[in-house]
Amino acid sequence: MTRRAVVRGVGHYLPDRIVPNSEFEKTLDTTDEWIKARSGIERRHFAATGQGTSDLAAQAAKNALAMAGIDANDVDAIVVATSTADNTFPSAATMVQHKIGNTQGFAFDIQAVCAGFIYALTNANALILSGQADRVLVIGAETFSRIMDWTDRSTCVLFGDGAGALVLECADGDGTTDDRGILATDLNSDGSYRDLLYVDGGVATQNTGVLKMQGKEVFRHAVEKLAQTADTALEKVGLNAEDVAWVVPHQANIRIIQSTAKKLQIGMDRVIVTVQDHGNTSAASIPLALSVGVAEGKIKQGDLIVSEAIGGGLAWGAVVLRW
Repeated sequence: MTRRAVVRGVGHYLPDRIVPNSEFEKTLDTTDEWIKARSGIERRHFAATGQGTSDLAAQAAKNALAMAGIDANDVDAIVVATSTADNTFPSAATMVQHKIGNTQGFAFDIQAVCAGFIYALTNANALILSGQADRVLVIGAETFSRIMDWTDRSTCVLFGDGAGALVLECADGDGTTDDRGILATDLNSDGSYRDLLYVDGGVATQNTGVLKMQGKEVFRHAVEKLAQTADTALEKVGLNAEDVAWVVPHQANIRIIQSTAKKLQIGMDRVIVTVQDHGNTSAASIPLALSVGVAEGKIKQGDLIVSEAIGGGLAWGAVVLRW
């Protein structure tokens, strides 16, 4: 028998405040049409004053636990992917641990920006395969509205706040690609591209800073690297695009999603797209999209799923899992 990390539950949470593109027309030289044409985004959610990343993460976690039908103390570990933790320390994960009432596990954050959830899933999978945990709560949560330059129309219209969570549980498989659970992962990074996407603040500057992005260069790298990492992950287990039921990509930009699908030779009818409703929620975007895909009845048990993401660093990767 082969030890596998199987998805038992999924959930998401979005702040109450919905911000349509038209709201930006009041303060920026932009239009709803321009934003939609450039990104595919129509609206996004922003966290309320006093509502932190750990609050969003905790709500998504509770929803995933409810679907899984388990108590918070049935979880051995909590991994939170975020670049916008409430504080420099302690970790958002330990705050989530307290807010959901987990007193028996361990918790930590992973920071790989928009690729964070892929990195978190990969690490959670390793915890389960190594026997260090039997159940892991994996969360992606962000409040990117807190690090926007509201005078930069090329970036501030793209991002939103939200959270998504999965409960991964150890299960026995036969060691074949028919097994449920995570089948393959692929992680990559290249620090020479750090100036393409970063926040100009931190401990060194003693301020939070705002997001800076070279959009055209990020786009170019994204399409190439996302298709490559998805192919690599599939190849690791002898699968290809024809075997894939759903691609659940990082929801950054509809043009990136479409171009990557084309490179993978996968039709858009097999791609889960939520960017129009949520904007780019960074590490939260993939678990949000997975949760929406399940809620809408698209993703079903036994489906082969590929998720891929790229973010600042640059960091990128992919996960192949059977739902």
